[in-house]
Amino acid sequence: MHPDDRQAWRRRRSEWRSPEWQAARERQREAWLRQRDQWRERRANRPRPLLFTPVLLAAIQVIGCTLAARGQPTATPLGALGYLLLVAGPAALLVRRPQPLLAAAVGLGAAVAYLAIGYPTGPFFLAALVALFAAVRRSRRELVWTLAAVAYASYVFLSFGPYTADMRVPPRPSLGEVVVVGAWFAVALLLAETVRFRGGQMAEYARAQAEASRARQEQSRRQASDERLQIARELHDVLGHHLSLINVRAGVGLHLIDSRPEEARAALEAIKTASAEALHEVRGVLSALAPNDASPSAPRTPTPGLADVSALADDARAAGLPVSVEITGAPTPVPAAVDRAAYRIVQEALTNVRRHAGPDARAAVTLRYADEELRIVVENSGPPLSPVEDAVDGAGNGIPGMRERATALGGTLVARPRPEGGFRVDANLPLTVRSGQSTGETE
Repeated sequence: MHPDDRQAWRRRRSEWRSPEWQAARERQREAWLRQRDQWRERRANRPRPLLFTPVLLAAIQVIGCTLAARGQPTATPLGALGYLLLVAGPAALLVRRPQPLLAAAVGLGAAVAYLAIGYPTGPFFLAALVALFAAVRRSRRELVWTLAAVAYASYVFLSFGPYTADMRVPPRPSLGEVVVVGAWFAVALLLAETVRFRGGQMAEYARAQAEASRARQEQSRRQASDERLQIARELHDVLGHHLSLINVRAGVGLHLIDSRPEEARAALEAIKTASAEALHEVRGVLSALAPNDASPSAPRTPTPGLADVSALADDARAAGLPVSVEITGAPTPVPAAVDRAAYRIVQEALTNVRRHAGPDARAAVTLRYADEELRIVVENSGPPLSPVEDAVDGAGNGIPGMRERATALGGTLVARPRPEGGFRVDANLPLTVRSGQSTGETE
């Protein structure tokens, strides 16, 4: 094989194994299943002619038995009663759907009477067979089997009775003929039961497939909703942090642009850096929407985590907010979801301090590593809150978003005013993420 062909085959194989290709195949399969279910539903609801089958069977039975009578001189000649019995079975098929037992009783009775009287053998049993199949599918099986047993017993009794309907001694059937008729009854019932069982299996399989399809669709919708919520949280945290920093530095620059232009220049450089970082992080978040995009505009940078908390503190200090960072315990590697959630909680807490704590506030960030959990405390000094401001949940998305991040990992988060003034955010995150919990990564 040529090296280029080998590489092309490997690329195709990797594409076939990719989640995107598997998802496309799954979507095609679901579309095919929906089309099949729609076709079956249309076929089931399609009006079916009720007269076609009875008329066809009546013609076959009458013509077939009339022709068969020419080669059976010892049989009872077909008269009005014989033709009536040949037509009675097909006529009963008109009610095989609403009254399957009645149709089966009339069809079997006509066939047994025809056979017991000694009329010429032929295709006289077709209507009874169709009625028996319909009764097995649509009625209780024990009633159908009882009806078949009664019909066979009636045939045996009438076959060995003293007279026929026209008071003539009939040709008595042999024991072999009686056994053959009983065997045909058993075969017909077993075939009907097989068809019924197979139909039930197909219906159960169709229901299972439909339920599985609905479950897959619901799972896809739930995953899409979770991903949208995750991206919305990331964008809220990124934009809230950087835009608040830009707002603070822009205010400083406007205030100092005339009196101290060098410091105003530094503020503008900080705005440029913050906006570039915000754009970079936003691109990283949105790149999750197009994971196959190979464009260089979609960066593949590591998701920020606890190692970047010091950079957060530096940004806050550059914006005029004094921040201290304290780490207690032995820092240990944490799951990626916990690492990212901890960073976002600290980021959102510092953003809220810049927004609401006032110009003289100070913030303190404490990271406490324990054996099984990581505790994050972000508190700030400030004036005591008024009763109107003393709201734990607030009207925004910051604190509820932080609480949802912690809860999704099996942790807790408490955010409330401090009695001496200011605010305190206290989060506890487990260092092990249990199976089934959200660990979605956005790079």
